Amino acid sequence: MELAGDVIDSLPIRDVYYLIRGRYKNNIKIVLIHGSFFETVKSANLISQLFEQVLNERLHEKEVENEQNVKDLIVDIFSEQENFSKVRNVDKASVKLRFRIMTEVRAEGNILNTKKYPTIKDNTINLIIPCHNKQDEELTIQRFSSVCVIAQIRQLKIKHHLNGYFTVFQQDL
Repeated sequence: MELAGDVIDSLPIRDVYYLIRGRYKNNIKIVLIHGSFFETVKSANLISQLFEQVLNERLHEKEVENEQNVKDLIVDIFSEQENFSKVRNVDKASVKLRFRIMTEVRAEGNILNTKKYPTIKDNTINLIIPCHNKQDEELTIQRFSSVCVIAQIRQLKIKHHLNGYFTVFQQDL
């Protein structure tokens, strides 16, 4: 964006897509998928719940006065990733510290899982876009058909087990 002369922060909220390629034996699946497929819980809420679980485990092991106030304060502090993910310096330490959150996709969110998403066939390329209502679906189809010959591409609908419906445009490789 910078090289094109765009201001990076000009669009603070953007649609994010992930390009995923999976290979099993001699079969390939390629998926360009909207980020909302994976965001079943908002980031701040996810982080808060994570730290709340850790706090519950640790506070259960120790006797703490006014446990709920302590827990509420700490969960609030750690509910936004920026509060703890930046690099921190500790006096006399020869290293800097930064916390990172690593995520793993559960089976319900793995678009390449044939048992959960049999519609995503082997040896296909797929574009997957949210369609939470009929208007979204119609707009998506209209936009897609304006750039592609839609008659040659399968149009399908899948249901994310946690996050609603998505339109799939699928082509054999």
